[in-house]
Amino acid sequence: MKKADVPVNEPARIAALCGLEILDTPPEERFDRITRIAQRHFAVPIALVSLVDTGRQWFKSHQGLDAAETPRDISFCGHAIFSDDIFYIPNALEDPRFADNPLVTGPPHVRFYAGAPIHSPDGERIGTLCIIDHQPREFTDADLAALRDLADCVEEEC
Repeated sequence: MKKADVPVNEPARIAALCGLEILDTPPEERFDRITRIAQRHFAVPIALVSLVDTGRQWFKSHQGLDAAETPRDISFCGHAIFSDDIFYIPNALEDPRFADNPLVTGPPHVRFYAGAPIHSPDGERIGTLCIIDHQPREFTDADLAALRDLADCVEEEC
């Protein structure tokens, strides 16, 4: 398993995340609505608004997953915040960065992952809108565009 590196802009990224005053707040319908739409549209068991904090990824909204957070060092989202592009893993078992990840080898048995970075108002990548499936799958350009559109909706709510 390859742990995600720490971005060079980590202090500014964390300051932007903390400045939103959203971490460790109760669930909100405005975010839950978006993850429910993503879950239904992509027919996936799990959809999350994941915020990447210093040592964890914390889920502002989580559909299909009971956990409210997971360690950052095993997160897929920790990798996704390095680019504005959607981070897309068709089959985690075939990707050497994730094949032995405990989220792949055990619950929730991630096979497919797609995470669209979420930006703070000042442009820092603070997390993702991500979808997860227990089966490998391919994504079309239309799927990527739809996920980006939904992530843009999340950004509007932050």
